[in-house]
Amino acid sequence: MAEIHSRRIKEHKLDTVLAEDISFSGELTFTRELMIKGKFEGNIKAQGDLYIGEDADVTAEIGARSIHVRGKVKGNVQAQSRVELMGNAEVIGDITAPKIIMETGCRFEGVSRMIPAEDSLEN
Repeated sequence: MAEIHSRRIKEHKLDTVLAEDISFSGELTFTRELMIKGKFEGNIKAQGDLYIGEDADVTAEIGARSIHVRGKVKGNVQAQSRVELMGNAEVIGDITAPKIIMETGCRFEGVSRMIPAEDSLEN
């Protein structure tokens, strides 16, 4: 069985970071990379990659190219490419993606669906 090795995201290489002290609600759309480190509530419809930081608390319906979770997510998650749940991630909601990776220690409560990339819905 293959080992999964977490890689740290270099924040300075990301286009946008919503810091720990940010609390935001509404609809979020973006085309490049974004990291959420604070609190977000609403909907996320993106063509770029989404990174959810270790202390982040997100309540949203999420659609993005790829989604990397280290924090908490409550809501359905759909990726065009992949969803990665790191060891300390907590997701309550359904996950739909061509590739789903779950590290040991993460918490997932929902239904996972692995679909071919060409069948994934565009955001």
